[in-house]
Amino acid sequence: MPTREHEIWLELIQERPSLAADLLRLVHPEVPDFEEARVESGALNDYKPTEYRADSVVSLLSGNNPALALIVEVQRGPVKEKRWSWPAYLGTLWSRRRCPVALLVICPDRGVARQARVPIQMGHPGLVITPLVLGPDEMPTIIDPDEATRNVELAVLSALVHGTEPEAEKVFAGMFDVFHRAGLDGTAEAQAYIDELLAMLPQAAGKLLEAIMQTKQHEYKSDYFRRAKAEAEAEGLAKAVLTVLDSRGVEVTDEVRARIVGCTDLEQLGVWLRRAVSAASAGDLFD
Repeated sequence: MPTREHEIWLELIQERPSLAADLLRLVHPEVPDFEEARVESGALNDYKPTEYRADSVVSLLSGNNPALALIVEVQRGPVKEKRWSWPAYLGTLWSRRRCPVALLVICPDRGVARQARVPIQMGHPGLVITPLVLGPDEMPTIIDPDEATRNVELAVLSALVHGTEPEAEKVFAGMFDVFHRAGLDGTAEAQAYIDELLAMLPQAAGKLLEAIMQTKQHEYKSDYFRRAKAEAEAEGLAKAVLTVLDSRGVEVTDEVRARIVGCTDLEQLGVWLRRAVSAASAGDLFD
């Protein structure tokens, strides 16, 4: 019976099919350009009684045409039997979709990843299947927070894969940074990811995750209050500049008012406030 650690990969791909392409790119950069990613049926039966069912099949589409049909398998145990079925998966899908096909095998365990990488010799000259294997060594420990909106799932999966390794603290902190950049702080979505990780990680790793979560939440709140304080100070200085100009009868156009109110540089606002005391016109503020 599939475990939760097996299913979470497939559920995230189901929710965002283009994640399959992001994962493939980690081990095979030559992913074709596509406009849409779509999860297809994992049933790869031909007209024989033997049942072939992949964990997931994702089609990368360019317009209405398939650019690549990707088989995704999550493998947590021995691969011996799968080596007999994986070539059948590829052949059936290639015949059915009539487009390039690829096999991505996700192996959270390094030993299983080593097994899965062994080329499958089919016997016919030149016919060798080499699975594209995503193991712990291919899974990045730091996910770029500047691309947070597309990397949330990668950050969660990285935390799952590396959560028991020496770099776990760095990985967990990076995941919360991605959540923060994606605007997920305190949301039900972020909490659902955290709950999933706590359920799957060993107790010690879960305790570390909870500790870093508390630290990061404090940091984000502190950052928020610092930004709020700076914004309030800027607003106060801008009002002071306008008040001084108004009290001296200096005409202020809508354009000048918008420039003053829109400024968040406290030092610049201070300069304008000092100039407002003696300015003959609003334009004198900016000279």
